[in-house]
Amino acid sequence: MHILIVDDHPLFIKGVQALLGELNPAVATTGARSIEEAMELGGRLNIDLVMLDLKLPGMKDLDALVRMRSSLPAVPIVIVSGNDDSDYVWRAIDMGAAGYIPKDTEQSLMIHALQVVLARGVYLPPSALRPDVLPGNAAMTTTSLPRNGTPSLSGRQIAVLQGLLQGKSNKVIARDLRIAEGTVKAHLWSIYQAMGVTSRLQAMAKAHELRLVDQFEQPT
Repeated sequence: MHILIVDDHPLFIKGVQALLGELNPAVATTGARSIEEAMELGGRLNIDLVMLDLKLPGMKDLDALVRMRSSLPAVPIVIVSGNDDSDYVWRAIDMGAAGYIPKDTEQSLMIHALQVVLARGVYLPPSALRPDVLPGNAAMTTTSLPRNGTPSLSGRQIAVLQGLLQGKSNKVIARDLRIAEGTVKAHLWSIYQAMGVTSRLQAMAKAHELRLVDQFEQPT
């Protein structure tokens, strides 16, 4: 796995590289200090995952995410930001981020977050998972979940869910799994039913709540 770390503070890049190296020495990392450098590196390196700071030179709000998604549409992008406002977090997820790690996360929790990222799962801060701030929380229901709280999903549905958690579009998921886009939509509908949710955002929140991301295999 090759991770591109995009941040305009070189010390932060080195700190994340050190943590990732401790967690999995086989993980390669490259740093970039601007969106332009990140896009250039992404175009010539085989990048598997991007860790992106949003406050880059010349960027505002979620512009950096929009540009990286456009440049690397099939690559999961995890936001690493100093802003942990729940609305901001869920806006980033809605726009295709595969996870969100606040920069002020305690080191032990940061290690857990990076482990989730390495496993190609989605990490969301606890502040964004409170029932009162979940997207569409009024529509959330657990009536279709089995008693143990874990939905029963087929292997193909799990693969589709993993693609969703990585921020991939239906088209990219279909290409990766070599199935029709309509089949992806059908699987997503079944996943929503099994999880008791009605949207992508709710599915991501529920997967995190049920710790399904912790069950994904660690890549080698």
